[in-house]
Amino acid sequence: MEEAQKKVRDYIRKNEDRAACYLQRLVQEDSTRGQESSAQAVIIEKCRELGLIMDIWEIGGETLKNHPAFCSDRKVFIGNPNAVGTLKGRGGGRSLILNGHIDVVPVGEVSAWDQDPFSGHIENGRLFGRGSTDMKGGTVSLLLALEAIVNSGITLKGNVIFQSVIEEESGGAGTLAAVLRGYTADGAIIPEPTNMKFFPKQQGSMWFRITVKGKQAHGGTRYEGVSAIEKAELILKGLRELEAKRNSRITDPLFAAIPIPIPINVGKISSGSWPSSVPDSAIIEGRMGVAPDETMENAKEEMAEALREIAASDPWLRNHQPETEWFGASWLPGNLEIDHELVGVLGKAFEKIKGCSPVIEASPWATDGGILNKIGGVPVVVFGPGVTKMAHDANEYINLKDVYEAAEVIALAILEWCGTA
Repeated sequence: MEEAQKKVRDYIRKNEDRAACYLQRLVQEDSTRGQESSAQAVIIEKCRELGLIMDIWEIGGETLKNHPAFCSDRKVFIGNPNAVGTLKGRGGGRSLILNGHIDVVPVGEVSAWDQDPFSGHIENGRLFGRGSTDMKGGTVSLLLALEAIVNSGITLKGNVIFQSVIEEESGGAGTLAAVLRGYTADGAIIPEPTNMKFFPKQQGSMWFRITVKGKQAHGGTRYEGVSAIEKAELILKGLRELEAKRNSRITDPLFAAIPIPIPINVGKISSGSWPSSVPDSAIIEGRMGVAPDETMENAKEEMAEALREIAASDPWLRNHQPETEWFGASWLPGNLEIDHELVGVLGKAFEKIKGCSPVIEASPWATDGGILNKIGGVPVVVFGPGVTKMAHDANEYINLKDVYEAAEVIALAILEWCGTA
């Protein structure tokens, strides 16, 4: 094992510049939602170079769309496939999924960027561009680890299943499609931007829309109407109280560094159409966090009960109940105990490369790990080289040194987890 470890570490260190060029090329391919194909082609080319057994398919069949965990408002997936490459082991070892998403969020206001958002510009050890940190840098760490194992002539016992999926940013339909296609394993690593921390637990989340009814009237005699905005204020106050109540139950030490482990965020409010009229409708839209050990259904019911209590305390709302709709994106939570062997194997590899123990926390956001964990029954650790605060931000960047070190950690973890023949 020591010899194999030395081989892959030496290979990675000798090929750092090539890995940076490959990441640059991948970032330069704009893979925002609906146009992932060109970046996937770059991934597929590399997988074929490594001799992986490829499975490339367009998601979106009835089995996927009818699954309870499916969540996507995307109508067409044609031309933008999932790509899975399998490195077959000799047998007798544990299998491992390496999961990364190829889709990136929109760039926002271009003027906020110092360089072209898809430049892949490298400066002072950082590579800039949309998707560099979330999460093409992590994907390159996976591929570099696999390349080091393959090109060092090492044969594994267990299978390694590399996945490059679409739709993570919109609810995880790509990873769900892979699970339903039969891709499960004894463990999984997802290199999302964790600042090189370990996230064995991840909150889930889902979007909600609450419609509050009022009664129209002229603004000059507003007392003859009922302002939906004023009634929405009661709902907003109740949501803050619900958030405090739910978070008071979170005692897991992995959430200690997170001020609000499972937030209820109101991101959008709309009401009224005329300044001189009392509005008869207000719409509140937001995101509800879900605890790792909680079901989506239980979280929904707790919000429903809170809204019923709010309505019961107000004469108008009592007879005009707010309407709740769960829409848009949702992500399942993930839950893995820190004493799981996968955490231990990855931690041992981390200590060998970094010379210190990893920081282990709960994820402040959801990932595709929830689908692998809850639907696929796969133990998942989220660990990657990206800069958490730069995900989805202008001038997004990644530290290249972290990409290389993450590749070394993951390569050693693969050797230990899957076993060498």
